[in-house]
Amino acid sequence: MKGLFMDAVDDLAAVFTRVVRPDDPPVTVNEQGDIPPEALPGLLAGYDFVLDDHTKMPADAMRHCQGLKHIIFLGTGARSYMNPEELAELGITVHIIKGYGDTAVAEHTIALMWSAARGLARMDRGMRDGNWIRTEGLELTGKTIGLIGFGGIAAEVARIAGGSGMRVLAWNRTPKVAPGVTFADLDTVLAESDVVSVHLLLNDETHGFLNAARIAKIKTGALLVNTARAAIVDEAAMIESLASGRLRHAALDVFNTEPLPAGHPLTKLENVTLSAHSAFRTPEASDKLLRMALDIARGLDG
Repeated sequence: MKGLFMDAVDDLAAVFTRVVRPDDPPVTVNEQGDIPPEALPGLLAGYDFVLDDHTKMPADAMRHCQGLKHIIFLGTGARSYMNPEELAELGITVHIIKGYGDTAVAEHTIALMWSAARGLARMDRGMRDGNWIRTEGLELTGKTIGLIGFGGIAAEVARIAGGSGMRVLAWNRTPKVAPGVTFADLDTVLAESDVVSVHLLLNDETHGFLNAARIAKIKTGALLVNTARAAIVDEAAMIESLASGRLRHAALDVFNTEPLPAGHPLTKLENVTLSAHSAFRTPEASDKLLRMALDIARGLDG
């Protein structure tokens, strides 16, 4: 089995070098970003598997990639970049990696929440422009955080938030139990939470899950945090709620178009805090991610 790491940018080539072992399957490291679909057949020729960090792999292009049998997507959000079912019909199996960044993403979620609560981004922007803006913050001790979806990341968020004195509510599509967490129906979580944090996987069922009707059910003055996938939230409805002041603030790490275009409506709202899809980016999580990817490669059949 021979593999290609097709888009080892943002220091991922160095991470790969750090974690690779002599007995791993051979992998060629390609330090190239922004690979267009039409370049995929030529780039992937001769490889049995590929490691994909962020490259879109549409079925129309992948049907011309003869010999490729496996895509190891570096994360859980493969559906933002490809259709696993369509690729399966072409004989290509998509593998995702769970759990590698639970703590990293949870800590980033908490950081976004506190930044939003205290208006740190607005003050920072103002001071850089020579303005002394003093925002009135929201104390979160004793407040309620509502987790939409409850997997490994949400469990870590619950641990940190609970430890800081917050009440933790959660809704999950299947029944779960966790210490210090009260599970409730979705309407209750939306209505009672001072912070709503999104932790669902993106699929056909969750696309647009937080639509206009559900956003309208969120407690007035609440914060919305999304470190999952942008398409889970109706962007237009969220922007409308932010502009009206019904949502106090949104703190976002994920966007429908990435990189976020200059002049995007979200960049023009003062009550929005933005980070560049980086919640998972810590040395610890990156090392674990690529080591888990190589372990998947080690277990592949021809």
